[in-house]
Amino acid sequence: MEIIPYEERYRDDLIFLVLLAKDALGRAPRINPDLMKIQEAYLDKGDAFFLAVEDGRVIGCVGYSSVEGTTEAVLHRLYVKPGRKRQGIGSALLAAAEEAMREHGKTLVRVHLGEPREQWFESYAFYPKHGFVEYAPRYMSKTLSIP
Repeated sequence: MEIIPYEERYRDDLIFLVLLAKDALGRAPRINPDLMKIQEAYLDKGDAFFLAVEDGRVIGCVGYSSVEGTTEAVLHRLYVKPGRKRQGIGSALLAAAEEAMREHGKTLVRVHLGEPREQWFESYAFYPKHGFVEYAPRYMSKTLSIP
């Protein structure tokens, strides 16, 4: 498995991954508009989107967007293929995103978690293990140390 910056050739496989992941969570499988235009929604703005790829297939993803006028960023779309969870893929994606944020001078990262909490139990367990703290219902943040 390798973590790579987003490449357009993986677009359809990324969409398939997200639909699978949402279905496994019991959510209506639909695609958020930003995933249909990653170049415009993330890369053209100087932000980043990463893919976990294995044997030519997307098995995970994550992106972040900067909060204009601040050193903050918001994490988006951290998904891992069902059946591949708890193998370090999400942690590797998060580490790649955090490294990119640090390189771009970000000092704080925020993430919005879904409701009901029971449906998103994996997220509520995952982020605190990586140093995130809840600062409001459904919201967590982490201070990034700049090397």
